[in-house]
Amino acid sequence: MGNQEAQLYRPPGMRVLSRATVSRMPRYLRLLDDIREAQATVSSDELAEAAGVNPANVRRDLSDLGFHGTRGVGYAVGDLRSRIQRELGIDHRRKVAIVGAGNLGTALAGYSGFRQRGFDVAAIYDISSERVGRLVGDVIVTDAGRIGHDCATGLFDMAILAVPATSAQRVAEELVSAGVSSILNFAPVRVIVPNDVPVRHVDLSTELQILSYYG
Repeated sequence: MGNQEAQLYRPPGMRVLSRATVSRMPRYLRLLDDIREAQATVSSDELAEAAGVNPANVRRDLSDLGFHGTRGVGYAVGDLRSRIQRELGIDHRRKVAIVGAGNLGTALAGYSGFRQRGFDVAAIYDISSERVGRLVGDVIVTDAGRIGHDCATGLFDMAILAVPATSAQRVAEELVSAGVSSILNFAPVRVIVPNDVPVRHVDLSTELQILSYYG
């Protein structure tokens, strides 16, 4: 079966959390990053406010992680931060490739938030001879023909697709064949990959259309 949405698949023996819980983990982590030098503990109320949920959701989420606080004191910031990082797989730095060095890919390559949150842009690829060899940030754009080799040799294990819709599926399949672990897809089309390769789809135009309805 093809992977049309972010999947709940995890390798055997690894904890499986609900999509809602996983989506809140980065929000908790952002708060913990912000306060870790100022306070030693954090309450479920503070975490709930950061995630936009109620404290019961927080306690359930952290219980699902096997992490428990102390009544009247809260959760140890350092320990909880480390636990969430480990669960999200970012207790070590992750290497990411951006495929597509057009306007969007170039903008993503310059986004400082990736590095701050544990992700390093290790490579940028394109098929255009005008873009290959150009310096984007601190990475030189490489010919897309090297994607398979570079992924297979461990240069990166996650990928961001910033390519036209017409080439997104082909590139996604190439990445999967090379051994990429997960894909963040900015192309305005859904890509179908095996269920053990999680994909997150980010369609900016769709999001704006939804906002337009409410605004």
